[in-house]
Amino acid sequence: QVQLVESGGGLVQAGGSLRLSCAVSGSIFSVNNMGWYRQAPGKQRELVASITRGGSTNYADSVKGRFTISRDNAKDTVYLQMNSLKPEDTAVYYCNAEVALLTTPAYDYWGQGTQVTVSS
Repeated sequence: QVQLVESGGGLVQAGGSLRLSCAVSGSIFSVNNMGWYRQAPGKQRELVASITRGGSTNYADSVKGRFTISRDNAKDTVYLQMNSLKPEDTAVYYCNAEVALLTTPAYDYWGQGTQVTVSS
């Protein structure tokens, strides 16, 4: 069984910073692509940033220059450093990881979500 445990959400004023973490645990063979998605009320879930095992990154245009995704392969953990936060960044943020188990091919897993609220 695979678990993705997120932490680091909260309430922050506009212009502030937050750092999200997501640790993958279980009978893991490998963790491939990892990413962060978000879903605001009344909107569809959208990709915020993703990172390959080798460290190549991809960002939504709305967060480029403000957010940084990184990972620690030894800890199977992905991070999202969010700076210069705006009220429109308010959403539930979900961690996603492509995980291969010892006996199964890679499959997408999701965290439980963490609320990020940016006040104006």
